[in-house]
Amino acid sequence: MTAPPLQRQTLAATQSSHASSIGEPGSSSALRPRLCALAAHLLVALIALVGIGGATRVMEAGLACPDWPLCYGSLLPGRQMNLQVFLEWFHRLDAFVVGVGLLVLSAVSWWQRRQLPAWLPPLSLACVLLVAVQGGLGALTVLQLLPSAVVTAHLLTALTLVALLSACHEGLRGASFQGAPQSDSGLWSSATRATLVIALVAVLVQCLLGGLMASQWAAGRCISSGEACGWLLAHRLGARLAGALVLALAALLAWRRPTTRPLAGLAALLVLAQIALGVFSLRLSLAMPGVTVAHQISAALLVAVLSSLTVRGWRIAPNLPEMSHG
Repeated sequence: MTAPPLQRQTLAATQSSHASSIGEPGSSSALRPRLCALAAHLLVALIALVGIGGATRVMEAGLACPDWPLCYGSLLPGRQMNLQVFLEWFHRLDAFVVGVGLLVLSAVSWWQRRQLPAWLPPLSLACVLLVAVQGGLGALTVLQLLPSAVVTAHLLTALTLVALLSACHEGLRGASFQGAPQSDSGLWSSATRATLVIALVAVLVQCLLGGLMASQWAAGRCISSGEACGWLLAHRLGARLAGALVLALAALLAWRRPTTRPLAGLAALLVLAQIALGVFSLRLSLAMPGVTVAHQISAALLVAVLSSLTVRGWRIAPNLPEMSHG
């Protein structure tokens, strides 16, 4: 059935306006994918930062640069450079790059807030504030000679930042595909949403236990002399509970929510990898630093994946203006 001439003209004008809006550099449809790409790159850099921090700890390089924010009083300590100094110096460099990137993301989000979802400016600002806290904790770890509580708080803040930045990326990614079908995104039950949040919190608590154990070298002391084994047992128990919860949730999502199968499968795979790496690390008596670092990186990846799934469940991503089809 052919539409009347006036209706065809109106439709053509609407399509032309929409097409020009997509091509316009300052438009919402052009800005969101760019911010989404920036958030994705920052997330990768942040997870790498967590891994470098883990390598710095297991290589006992946390005090390789005895001062802060410089290293041996310079930006690039060439004469003192060795593996330990490089790890600590590069850890600080990566943290600086992530901080600058988050400042850019937050500034653009506030400057262009009328064209972006309402949740983005406050969320990006929260990320910037966490980076500032993270920088302060990093300074305290050096100036106070690696106190256990500060080192653990440093790790937990980093993983919280991973969760927030992953949520930011998932929200922008969903908002970038205005024409994409939302299929089952609006059918998430309250129980499923609550379980997603509980699973994310459980993994963060498990990371907290791991951080407390690692910052006190409890696993090594338990293996060598039988001391501080309580931390190791608590970490094992937490791993069983959090792992079982994430595996059950991944199976449920893969069954009931087909669009989440890739992420749900990745979450399950990361849990199994975490368990294998933890067992392998203990069997080797913590003799291979690379295994310990991989254990920490997979934990950060698991936090990012669960945060992304949580955002999908709470429908932050489809925060789009309604379009009239009349």
